[in-house]
Amino acid sequence: MSGTAAVAGPEASGDPINRRMITIFIMLATIIQALDGTIANVALPHMQGSLSASQDQITWVLTSYIVAAAITTPLTGWLCDRFGQKNIFLVSIAGFTVASMACGVSMSLAQIVAARLLQGVFGAALVPLSQAVLLDINPREKHGSAMAVWGMGVMIGPILGPTLGGWLTDSYNWRWVFFINVPIGSLAFYGILKYIRATTAARRMSFDMFGFATLSIAIGALQMLLDRGEQNDWFAARETWIEAIVLTMSFCYFLAHTALRPAGKSFFDYRLLKNSNYVTGLLFIFIVGLVLFATRALTPAMLQALMGYPAKVAGLVTAPSGFGTMLAMLVVGRLVGKVDFRVLLAIGFSVTAFSLWQMSRYTLVLSPSDIVWPGVIQGIGLGLVFVPLSAATFATLTPEMRAEGTAIYSLIRNIGSSIGIALVQTLLVRNTQVAHSSLVEKISGASPAYQDAMVASTYNLATPSGLAVINDEVTRQASMIAYVNDFWLMLIMTLLVIPLLLLIRPPKTSMPVAMDHAAME
Repeated sequence: MSGTAAVAGPEASGDPINRRMITIFIMLATIIQALDGTIANVALPHMQGSLSASQDQITWVLTSYIVAAAITTPLTGWLCDRFGQKNIFLVSIAGFTVASMACGVSMSLAQIVAARLLQGVFGAALVPLSQAVLLDINPREKHGSAMAVWGMGVMIGPILGPTLGGWLTDSYNWRWVFFINVPIGSLAFYGILKYIRATTAARRMSFDMFGFATLSIAIGALQMLLDRGEQNDWFAARETWIEAIVLTMSFCYFLAHTALRPAGKSFFDYRLLKNSNYVTGLLFIFIVGLVLFATRALTPAMLQALMGYPAKVAGLVTAPSGFGTMLAMLVVGRLVGKVDFRVLLAIGFSVTAFSLWQMSRYTLVLSPSDIVWPGVIQGIGLGLVFVPLSAATFATLTPEMRAEGTAIYSLIRNIGSSIGIALVQTLLVRNTQVAHSSLVEKISGASPAYQDAMVASTYNLATPSGLAVINDEVTRQASMIAYVNDFWLMLIMTLLVIPLLLLIRPPKTSMPVAMDHAAME
């Protein structure tokens, strides 16, 4: 549902200091929500032992959060229209903070899964609302800089999440992964309460229960399918078929229902789809989630599984990519509006492709710098893509459509990320098996390598221990080949995206500046 509250232009926003304070406090809320998507990952083994859960059961700590957030995100626009932007922001951050405390004090698997569900429900609106507020309180010529600030919070959170989570878990215990949200969330609540002015709810539309229910069921089924598909061996399991059928039926019902309802009466305001820049932006943010976020998920797992890096060290060598992202966003935020969006995006995707090419040359013998520098370069490429893409997507969208527009934008990015991660993980498993079989076929006692006495004694095919040692080494080599194949796939997909940039139309400079609708005291 579209629409938020009353309208006031940026010139009515008052003291620029207030604008800075609003930016600081809403970004605190954004960062803790973005962090929670990844910060708990490294703590799962510790939670498993503490809560007496199996490996399959403990994954629900992640799945419950992802599914709840995905289902609730599309509600953001309607909630703002109904209750006002400030009220929803305050309820969201308060609920998220309390749910984080509940996660930290949980004594059983059922308790922490329920608390994570609440975290997802209350946290879903924080990212789209922060984007909408930053667009509202800044004049159009500053939207590039505003999206740079917002992008840093959204992108740095997932990057630093595993590093911070590993440090908190090792230095204290896994409960601090959630307790860390409490003081930050409380500070964000105070700032939002003090600096954002309450506005009258517009109440333009009634709630479309059928539309919301069918879309929620479809999104939930999709997230469950993607999150548990590899674990269930995909369509070899009945669960995956059930999720696929529910997804297809629910989404078809949602499309038919939305198409038959008049504009303004359906849960999804399809007038958004009449804005070509917005639709193109959705396509690209889906691709960004599919390609770039999936790549980020591969490297830490590769370092820990194949090269024996502890979780903390793996986090430290991958964290510098976040600094590359921050640097690029700070620079590109000043260029948006002065340089063609498409040029910035083309440079960003090209830099990303170069980093993926470097990763496609990885072997099992890597120095820390071999990991750090491609990561930094990829971070720069991601920053160059994310800021102009966000600015271009909303450049021609009217202020009253922003709340729903930002919610759908965040939802599509998350879906792309989920699909990308599921894709690379599936290909990783399958390609490892194929490469393992291929390598085993080439091993025999007549191989030239076996003419070396030390090699022959270590990898003795005639003894069980020798067979075990060589099987472990073959598995490592096969896994490395599979990782390299994933990097090649991401490289090819990134290069294929670049010609699609011609679909983006730069906004006309003569276009009148729309009046923004959220103001500060």
